Amino acid sequence: MVKVLRSRFKEVANSEIVVDHSIEVPFGAGFGTSGAGALSLALAVNKAFDLGLSRTEAAQIAHIAEVECKTGLGTVIAETSGGAEIRVKPGAPGVGEITQMTVPKEAMIASMVFGPLSTKHLLSDQKTRTRINELGGKLVDELLREPTVSNFLRLSRQFAEYVGLITENTRKALNLANGTGLVCSMPMFGEAVFTLGKRELLEELLENLRKNGLNGRSLITKIDFKGARLLE
Repeated sequence: MVKVLRSRFKEVANSEIVVDHSIEVPFGAGFGTSGAGALSLALAVNKAFDLGLSRTEAAQIAHIAEVECKTGLGTVIAETSGGAEIRVKPGAPGVGEITQMTVPKEAMIASMVFGPLSTKHLLSDQKTRTRINELGGKLVDELLREPTVSNFLRLSRQFAEYVGLITENTRKALNLANGTGLVCSMPMFGEAVFTLGKRELLEELLENLRKNGLNGRSLITKIDFKGARLLE
């Protein structure tokens, strides 16, 4: 990201930049940390060096860095917009298009993470890319016809099963969740499971996973509807 900024702005080219990121979610688990790092850095450098970029323009540079590094293809536009979004057209913020999915106010996200999966490696693998492209667009179209949380989770699970990256721990967690009536899926790309619902149900699910011998890192978080922004 710093290299991209140096190549584009003379104000940055000869300056020393020290990047100190504080990230509270696991790396490589499908939570978009690489995109978040690139986006937050673009916004911070824009302000620090008074580059005059709009929020969208700064996000576009972060998207370019993500694509060049093969760490993500659509993360930045999602993190810029916030909420529970559906990408209906690929591309950077201002180029790609999204629509918001209706989410109940009380809905939160629960996840259990067992380890990382390399996004760069998987996006470089032709077999994986082919399987993603074969089904991804069709499922997005189906989700747009019924943009609900329950439909999203069902289709996300179908996609995860088709792509074929489910590990032993992830499979066990998915099967246990099925027994509780909650639909879980796998984030792309991470050895993890996630679902949405009311906090009390999510806590019960995570406790059930732990009782059955799954010791991944568990998280329950709110949904941010504002998108990436600088904190004053």
